[in-house]
Amino acid sequence: MVRKTKEEAEQTRLDIIDAARRVFHACGVSRSSLDRIAREAGVTRGAVYWHFKDKAELFFAMRDAMFAPMIGSTDAVLFNPALHNPLDAIEGSIREFFRVLVENAEFREVFEIMISRCEYVDEFASIEQEVGRPAQEFLDKILRMYRLAAEKGYLRAGLEPEVVARDTWAFTSGLLHLLLGCRRGSGMEAEIAGMIAAHMALRRNPG
Repeated sequence: MVRKTKEEAEQTRLDIIDAARRVFHACGVSRSSLDRIAREAGVTRGAVYWHFKDKAELFFAMRDAMFAPMIGSTDAVLFNPALHNPLDAIEGSIREFFRVLVENAEFREVFEIMISRCEYVDEFASIEQEVGRPAQEFLDKILRMYRLAAEKGYLRAGLEPEVVARDTWAFTSGLLHLLLGCRRGSGMEAEIAGMIAAHMALRRNPG
């Protein structure tokens, strides 16, 4: 009976997170109340507060629920020991990220919430840095791989790992914003693999 209660509580928590994503995406974060999220989840407001102390905590739970499997998927490519060239690992991990983004509507919704449906004011004024933490971690990871590529002689001569890592970081962010913003629905999805390959080719040692 206790096990069933724990399982039911966890399912309720997941239902609330799922409802929060739908409400945040439809209404924007600042206009989404915990009451509305509770109604969407089919639970009481008290049940929401039992699992989450406020809207900000629920927001991060929503983000992490989607990001954890994605990060696991991209890291599996980025740190795959079978890929001897770190530049291949970087290219593969970026392609994997955009594959998930294109194929997984729920994951895409979370990014749309973070990019265009969240105002960092009121209770969110102090958490913008935390919202951007996964992007900073991505930069740190690819910097490590670019340094390794330079050590192994795979990086084009004259390129500094720190500079190209930030350039790839900016490229990936720009591609993400284009895909979810002004180029949404333009068929850009079919161009992504070629754009990533072209970006990485500029970094490869031709020898």
